[in-house]
Amino acid sequence: MRRFRVRRPSRVQDGTEQTAPPVSVSESGDAVATGGGDALSGYRGPGPQTDGGIVRVERSGDAVASAAHAVAISGHVSQVLVSAPPPRQPLHWPVRLGSVPVLASAFQDRSAVRDRIDQARVGHTTVVLAQVLSGGGGVGKTQLAAAYAHQALEDGIDLVVWVDASDIEQVIARYAHAAHVVEAAEHLLGKSAESDAGLFLQWLATTRRPWLLILDDLTDPEAMQKWWPPSSAFGCGRVVATTRRHDAVLSGGGRTVVDIDTYSAEEAEAYLHERLDSAHAAHLMDSQAGKLAAALGYLPLALSHAAAYMVNEDVPCADYLHRFNDSTARLDDLLPRAADTEGYGRQVAAALLLSLDVAQASEPVGLAVPVMRLAAILDPAGHPRSLWASDAVTRYLNTQRSVLPNEVAATVDPDQVRAALRLLHRYSLLTDHAQAGSRAVRLHALTARAVRECTPDATVPAVVKTAVDSLRELCDEVSWFDRETTAVLRTNIDSVDACAGDLLWKVEGHYLLRWTLRSLINAGLATAAIPYGQRLTGISEQLLGRTHPMTLIARRDLAWASFLARRHKDAFTLLQEDFPHQDARLARERQGPSPTANGRVHAVALLEDTAAVRARLLGPEDPATLECQVNLAVLYWSRGDRSRATALLEQSLIGCQITFGTDHLYTVSVNNRLSLWREQHKRRWWNRARSQLHPIRPAKTDDAVT
Repeated sequence: MRRFRVRRPSRVQDGTEQTAPPVSVSESGDAVATGGGDALSGYRGPGPQTDGGIVRVERSGDAVASAAHAVAISGHVSQVLVSAPPPRQPLHWPVRLGSVPVLASAFQDRSAVRDRIDQARVGHTTVVLAQVLSGGGGVGKTQLAAAYAHQALEDGIDLVVWVDASDIEQVIARYAHAAHVVEAAEHLLGKSAESDAGLFLQWLATTRRPWLLILDDLTDPEAMQKWWPPSSAFGCGRVVATTRRHDAVLSGGGRTVVDIDTYSAEEAEAYLHERLDSAHAAHLMDSQAGKLAAALGYLPLALSHAAAYMVNEDVPCADYLHRFNDSTARLDDLLPRAADTEGYGRQVAAALLLSLDVAQASEPVGLAVPVMRLAAILDPAGHPRSLWASDAVTRYLNTQRSVLPNEVAATVDPDQVRAALRLLHRYSLLTDHAQAGSRAVRLHALTARAVRECTPDATVPAVVKTAVDSLRELCDEVSWFDRETTAVLRTNIDSVDACAGDLLWKVEGHYLLRWTLRSLINAGLATAAIPYGQRLTGISEQLLGRTHPMTLIARRDLAWASFLARRHKDAFTLLQEDFPHQDARLARERQGPSPTANGRVHAVALLEDTAAVRARLLGPEDPATLECQVNLAVLYWSRGDRSRATALLEQSLIGCQITFGTDHLYTVSVNNRLSLWREQHKRRWWNRARSQLHPIRPAKTDDAVT
């Protein structure tokens, strides 16, 4: 049993200041004497009578929660309050217990959200129906609960109790104190804090007085099960709870979970306008306010810090947005603790990642952090669940999973990956909703940025490589006709590209960029494909070279997009500029076999793409198209694909006869080559047939050549 030192207030008696002897209070709530004649002997209510009416039980260092993870989730448990019994005087209603937070200076009523919360009560008149406001850090759950508390006070509700539910001991202590205040079964009070808390719950269940109980920042739903108010016999009570958790237990026992998200775009802009106006800084509001709110992900906590920073530094929305979009700027500098004018109590990055360490230590152990690092470079708007079933993700998690020094890491399988996603969902670090379809897994943009800022540089290449490989698996599987999924994959590729930069090209991620360009073309978005293709070809020329197959293929796709956008002159110009580069590339390929298989594939793919694009743009009988087809046939023949080479050369010969005429030198050259190939093919067939009819006998040992 741990004990906490209680410093009892001094009092003046006979002109001399007297200090009461110290008292230690156990975590169970029992007070134990540590010296002095008037020390407590056993439990006599919530605490001794003092001048202030409250004894503060202080803890050294960080607060210790009743569950191992409570402090890490809430982050602000600092003391257990054990209050003295009220003085013996008539009880005056209404009564307010606990410190109800003040509303933010530009508090948004959020009528749509409050309608959902109120709708959860419809039809429940005889039982306590608790509305559990569940959401990630900084979305404004506590402010919404505070709004209900203030409204209840204005409406004259007899009892309003605000409870810090981050620590179960806090809950018990507040309940015990409330039992004394409302004089619940007074003759039974004083046995223990737990028994007094139980009496208060009984009083809530049987009283006819209207009451509201707020449980703020609930961190341990399992431990709280025993302390939820029971059914109200007269339907006059209400419970509102706030939590980051999404556990199933929160929706049982007459409780309804209401998901709380960020502001809407309109609410975010209204907040900025009202906040700046109230600080006499309306001149900082400009046309970029909407974009700034979007960049901050409409997160109330971030908007509060940003507005205060703008006021302090006299920075308008446009300038702040420019600073925020700077990839080198850090959240702690853009949203510093000094800008916490609304009393949130912590920096934005810390609030967003508050429960990550707890999730990392939960089952499946060691997967939460690497999963968050991978999700952080994908599109915050969401990506398909199927990405996490890829082989690339499994390989990555097997290498990045953290374990204790003496433990052996278990092999990660798809089931564990799925469990890790659900774990992070329960702690509101990301959302995983199957009904969201191809955007089932989402991560708030600021949370993603905070994770990226905490990711070691040495780990980044592995994260980017995994994102590239997993997205490539999905790209190879999706149909061009699945417009929704292809659009989602494009935004995720764009996100990885923005986060990784040149590193994307070092891990062969340029395949994804080429896939994006082609998907835009196939989706009928040629106008959007042109600037994307221009950027892609420019970077490819810079990093890979002008004659690299990737560069030439990207330029072919850009030419095709230009043609579809009715920019024919641009398309023909691109093709003509590339003719000499393609010929030079092909000449190098003919000099000898490529050193790697990838090189051979590049050469074939290059000419296949070039022939196809020229046929579409210039026509199948254009000289440039025919020349490319002949070159491709020669390449097929040199690689040993004789049947395909012969078929393509036959097709080219027909085109040459139509375009040039049968007596043209080029037509004659193609015809001679085709005849030679056919003769070689016949000779090779005859030799193979003879060897089958008359197999060669092995030479005698005496005649063997050494």
